[in-house]
Amino acid sequence: MSHTEMAPGETREGQALDFKLEVVVLPVTDVDRAKRFYTSLGWRQDADFATSDELRVVQFTPPGSEASIIFGQGVTSATPGSVEDLQLTVFDIDKARDELVARGVDVTEVFHDAGGVFHHAGTEARVAGPAQDHADYGSWASFRDPDGNGWLLQEIQVRLPGRVSATTRYDDAQDLAKALRRAAAAHGQHEARTGQEDPDWPGWYAEYMVRERAGEELPT
Repeated sequence: MSHTEMAPGETREGQALDFKLEVVVLPVTDVDRAKRFYTSLGWRQDADFATSDELRVVQFTPPGSEASIIFGQGVTSATPGSVEDLQLTVFDIDKARDELVARGVDVTEVFHDAGGVFHHAGTEARVAGPAQDHADYGSWASFRDPDGNGWLLQEIQVRLPGRVSATTRYDDAQDLAKALRRAAAAHGQHEARTGQEDPDWPGWYAEYMVRERAGEELPT
């Protein structure tokens, strides 16, 4: 390979190229009804424009998400309501469910799957109640939009190793406070092991919190 050629998936600096999921297209029958529904969820409206009677594009983004949804007129030939199991990750599934219910959304009760790895298709093998001890990745709830497109909530607080994200995000002040408390507890154990106070505790906290959210090995 010459110095001007690059391996697939690499930049000239040797960094892997980003392939970020940007948009999911939803098939709907009534654009304005769908728009009212997703507005009622509290999602951000990014666009609503038409270039003709045959083409209208509406885009919404869930809070904290880097990916958006698009629906409208002439944007997909899929059958309205045919999209299943679009997944929204939440830090506190009970709180998220309560907020949706308060907004008038028909959300199932929280459930976990009998298989314990991922949810089955449809409603098969759903077991009432969250996963034991609210184990990450194990608790679910579901709802549908007016056309029947299906959504799932999944609770994740700490990701498994290797689930690295480009940025460190926290859902809200409570989420951040919990992360700070975990970092403080871990830092106390760190100081106990070393037998001395750590003057750079802010840096240690930051490293711990970034690694924890990315699912990487934690500092000791």
